[in-house]
Amino acid sequence: MRRTITGFSNPTVKYLRSLRDKKHRRREGKFLVEGLRLLTDALESGRVPEMLVMAEKRDPHPLVDALENAVEASGGEVIETSPDILSKITGKDNSQGVVGVFAEFDTSLSALDRSSAPIWLVAQALRDPGNLGTMLRTGDALGAGGLILIDDCADPFSVEAVRASMGAVFTQALARAPWDEFITWLRGGKGQLVAASLRDAVPYRGAPYAAPCFVLVGNESRGLPEEYEAACDLRVTMPMRGQADSLNAAIAAAVLGYEVLASFEG
Repeated sequence: MRRTITGFSNPTVKYLRSLRDKKHRRREGKFLVEGLRLLTDALESGRVPEMLVMAEKRDPHPLVDALENAVEASGGEVIETSPDILSKITGKDNSQGVVGVFAEFDTSLSALDRSSAPIWLVAQALRDPGNLGTMLRTGDALGAGGLILIDDCADPFSVEAVRASMGAVFTQALARAPWDEFITWLRGGKGQLVAASLRDAVPYRGAPYAAPCFVLVGNESRGLPEEYEAACDLRVTMPMRGQADSLNAAIAAAVLGYEVLASFEG
């Protein structure tokens, strides 16, 4: 289906704008993705938007043509509108000219296959969507199975998190669960839980990592609760050479993740 929208008060415009808000995303089970690169990444990962909204009178582009064809072939909707209306939808003055609407993914722990990768990232109470997106991107670089979000984390389907993931939201499995549910699921199968810590920790280099390894990082300002650290199979410490007493959560996950991979490959 293809149509043109010319009015700011069109119900579809209001619906699309509402998806910038977490409450409405949760209610609808949909999220927005802006920009040709991210939409192409989604398509290459087998994810086709249910709706494609494009600026009218745009320059021809083969990647846009591929998106249009995929959406139409899957029974989705293609909409053309003015750049001003597209900017109203995205909330950005310099909209990138194309926006897609996707159904949110299954984020239950039961949907994960822990044996599919040697390493997984786990974040507890991560509040910054940029950090969350960066962790997804880091997981993709590591070849991780995915990212498990524990307790009250930022929304992985927010525009900011999706943008920061650089397309990794489509390549990494995602799960969300409270701590009790996660630890019960983890202990129901094979898996080593590892966290950076100062409590009874060993140096992170040369530590006895085991696959599948679940690398756990905590909240940006508070770190991990003591009882969560106590539940870990392995606690490791990374040296701080300067005045800082900790690393950014996403960076800590990257440093520790690559050390885990190195131990498996060595």
